[in-house]
Amino acid sequence: MDKNLDKKILAELRNAASPAQAKNLARFFKTGKGEYGEGDLFLGVTVPQQRAIVKKYWKDIGLLDLQNLISSKFHEARLTALLILVEQYQKADDLSKLAIYNFYWHNVEFINNWDLVDLSAPKIVGDFLLRQKDAKKFLRVWLKSKNLWIRRIAVLATFTCLRVGRGDETFFVAKTLLHDKHDLIHKAVGWMLRELGKRVSEKSLTEFLDNNAKQMPRVMLRYAIEKLTDKQRKFYLTLK
Repeated sequence: MDKNLDKKILAELRNAASPAQAKNLARFFKTGKGEYGEGDLFLGVTVPQQRAIVKKYWKDIGLLDLQNLISSKFHEARLTALLILVEQYQKADDLSKLAIYNFYWHNVEFINNWDLVDLSAPKIVGDFLLRQKDAKKFLRVWLKSKNLWIRRIAVLATFTCLRVGRGDETFFVAKTLLHDKHDLIHKAVGWMLRELGKRVSEKSLTEFLDNNAKQMPRVMLRYAIEKLTDKQRKFYLTLK
């Protein structure tokens, strides 16, 4: 593994930076006082630009340099580090996968916005979850967290289970977070329920909705029913 690649990557991110884009991203990711991304700093680099940098460096950078990158004050540096981890995880042997998984949780304080979660959690935490005999044991711990982003990691991790036709984990998460207070959790749970209906069983989804639609937050419900028929959507919204 080459050393000091974190500095080279940050230099490339700075070279690609756009002040105008940085302002737009700061507004989009709610960095104002009291908002969920309060205080985050953006360089103004697009995800495709970051992926090009990832492609260039992911094979050669070690966890020590990634530690510097993932703890950066700049949002794009943290996302680039996570995208590199995803690439490394997918190519790693079991022992290296576990090391990356542990590194991910060791740095969870820096995974502090929805894009950072959504682009990394399914491929790393989700794959780990898929390998466990009792996945709910892990989900139960994460879902109790007061940290919004840890709860969202738990939700997105179930996406990997859905991709292989397993819906139990998503139902468990949805039931546990039914009365969560945060809009970003409502959206994430509704999204996973919608994917469950598409990838696993629409009948299972509608049975869940029959039992829970009345108490679901409206945003969660709207996301969950998005792919149902007009008649079904109207029915569940009327229940609400």
